[in-house]
Amino acid sequence: MTKKELQEKIEGKIKRHYGITPQEAKASVLYDACALVVRDMLMDKWAETQNEIKKKQAKQLCYFSIEFLLGRSLRNNVYNLGLMDQFESILKGYGTTFEQICNVEQDAALGNGGLGRLAACYMDAEASQGLPATGYSILYEYGLFKQRIIEGQQTELPDSWLDTGRSWLVTKEDEMVEVRFGGRVVEDWSEGKLRVHLEDCDVVNAIPNDMLISGYKSETVNTLRLWQPKSPYTMNMTLFNEGAYLKAMERQANAEVLSKVLYPEDNNYEGKSLRIKQQYFFISASVQSILRKELKRFGTLKHLNDHYVFQINDTHPAMVIPELMRLLMDENGMSWEDAWDITTKTVAFTNHTIMVEALERWPEDLIRKNMPRIYQIICEINRRFCEHLWTVFPGDWERINRMTIVGGGQIRMANLSIAGSFSVNGVSELHSQILKDDTFHDFYLDAPEKFRNVTNGITYRRWLGQSNPGLTKLITDSIGDGFLKDPNELEKLMPYTEDDAFLEKFRQIKHENKVRLAKFIKEQSGIVVNTDSMFDAQAKRLHEYKRQLLNVMHILRSYYEIKDNPQMDVVPRTYLFGAKAAPGYSRAKDIIRLIHAVADMVNNDPDIGDKMKVVFIQDYKVTVAEILMPAAELSEQISTAGREASGTGNMKFMLNGAITIGTYDGANIEIHDKVGDDNFFLFGMKTNQVNSLLRHGYNAMQYYTNNMWINRIVNAIRNGIGRPGHEIGFPDIANSLLFNNMGNVADPYLLLADFEDYCRVQNIASDTYLDPKKWNRMGLVNTAMSGMFAADRSVLEYDERIWHLTHLTK
Repeated sequence: MTKKELQEKIEGKIKRHYGITPQEAKASVLYDACALVVRDMLMDKWAETQNEIKKKQAKQLCYFSIEFLLGRSLRNNVYNLGLMDQFESILKGYGTTFEQICNVEQDAALGNGGLGRLAACYMDAEASQGLPATGYSILYEYGLFKQRIIEGQQTELPDSWLDTGRSWLVTKEDEMVEVRFGGRVVEDWSEGKLRVHLEDCDVVNAIPNDMLISGYKSETVNTLRLWQPKSPYTMNMTLFNEGAYLKAMERQANAEVLSKVLYPEDNNYEGKSLRIKQQYFFISASVQSILRKELKRFGTLKHLNDHYVFQINDTHPAMVIPELMRLLMDENGMSWEDAWDITTKTVAFTNHTIMVEALERWPEDLIRKNMPRIYQIICEINRRFCEHLWTVFPGDWERINRMTIVGGGQIRMANLSIAGSFSVNGVSELHSQILKDDTFHDFYLDAPEKFRNVTNGITYRRWLGQSNPGLTKLITDSIGDGFLKDPNELEKLMPYTEDDAFLEKFRQIKHENKVRLAKFIKEQSGIVVNTDSMFDAQAKRLHEYKRQLLNVMHILRSYYEIKDNPQMDVVPRTYLFGAKAAPGYSRAKDIIRLIHAVADMVNNDPDIGDKMKVVFIQDYKVTVAEILMPAAELSEQISTAGREASGTGNMKFMLNGAITIGTYDGANIEIHDKVGDDNFFLFGMKTNQVNSLLRHGYNAMQYYTNNMWINRIVNAIRNGIGRPGHEIGFPDIANSLLFNNMGNVADPYLLLADFEDYCRVQNIASDTYLDPKKWNRMGLVNTAMSGMFAADRSVLEYDERIWHLTHLTK
């Protein structure tokens, strides 16, 4: 599309929708016009994609995920369409910039962290690689939450992303389906067949809102279908007229609350009930719509597994297994055996959880009450599965008890996912091995052919091409732009690791990105950071196993070392944190408060000056990450070995030339293998050492007693951190490191055991930073070897090993 044609379309939208000229239009109007024009272009490509799918009778992917962390769409789609220059030029003519218009859009924060961002990455990569795919989730009204820090404490506010997000949605009322909750199961034997239906149930209408997903310079446009619940019941006027206003609206509210927020707190019965209903709502609506299309196209469901693969992203969508069984049997008259055969050839399961205690489980009575027919089917799956297990492990009741789907008053969603899937994959080499050796060892012994590995990947064009244009231009000028389609071409940068002129340009670009981040930090928090300092970043969901607290402990040690010897030479550092804690996770929220107390103490100490700064970036999200990742120089990936399934933030930092300081955990292992010892700061115990220490009795108090620094730091955390007169004590955090409490072992994530080695390697990182040439060479090696971690590679491996889809026009 020429600039003239594009400008005519934008001005046409402004005139028809707002009745004004572009020069009169506010930024929000220009954003809306640009978004609508881009959406129209994607609709044309989407229609062509659908025609190609029908023509080829293509096998398609259905990707089920409770969350999709999309971020902003305008820039991403314009970039993928190859229209960045045209939009820049047109908007400049209107007296603004493309950047300013993009900033109008709010992040579509339909995810919590890695799980949701991964789902979004894969949608992008599938379109880029010409793989036909539809994602399925919920049209959350408020997404996760906006994080505000008030006096050091996290406060959650609603995140109304739809204010700008509706521009990207195509609502399809005519494809509405009904989802039923509660009621009672009625069985009717007639004509020699059992017919099952629900009576006295609550009905929720599910309305699809489709978001179109573009690929980079690809003709394929895929769909993200987000389901919006609507009540079919009108307001009860009798109750309203009697003054019972809330009661009159109750049925409507019960339906529409399903999409209010992502991850409602589940530490109470109502929260659990809402979560499980959310899961069933989007699964039932999705599977019904898929089967409706299959019947329309082929007149039968007998070949469903030849036309679709259902990939479930962790256990939240596990209801797809009993719901598919229900629809095949109850609505379409199949026998159990035929329905089970189709289900177990259609569904594949990606696991993201290593720790058995963290695997999703739901009370039996919750599912029995809310989804009575689904409960019956799960129980029958469990009965038949146990019969099978008895033939495989005769007499081994303990093993069979671990593998049951229903047991101890709970329904184990991971066990259901494995039993009903033809494929189970982990998301890094270590994670996949742990699944086979430990987490799902019993299931591996039963069906080893199910287990596979597909290491995670990222949309590297977004995190390099869009987020780091300076580095992208340097790479393009040096090796061409082929790497934007084939990430392995980044390895052509390796000869430049010995090119002094190139390394200097690489350093300058990093510094420019640091200046950009420093400006953002000053605007957000008022903190002025030293752009000549090392930018040391830890950005990820706040959880104890990710060990932000270990990072804090090292910061405190560095601070006290300077206080003890103010004249000592130090490598200046800016410690950057970005994280949200789940609203009900009190320990995580305490750690956020501790970080702010440390920042208050360090940043206001005249003895410290520019030697150290601690910055907590408020409301961390995709758009913030796009500023942070290109500026970071040291990437903190310090989870306890054997606890992180993969991680994807580590890949984004690596791509942008940050060097990892990390444990031998998750995808860190593969990053380390790609770049080698010389380009990675490795520390800490390995998984077998962690397990051995915990198994034989870990004595955290011994470290506290024998290590001066641990003793001093833990005491300071307990007694008070902050600038003079504003100290805050955190006895619960200190005690969690030393004492068993309510069945929880002291320091379960082994911070004290890994502390000294972490500090040792931090010192090596500081010494290395004193040699700019060496540091920049290490950073460039990381960028050059990052192609393996592209989502394009991941989805092609999924396709080769699991999906076997029909490829469309790229």
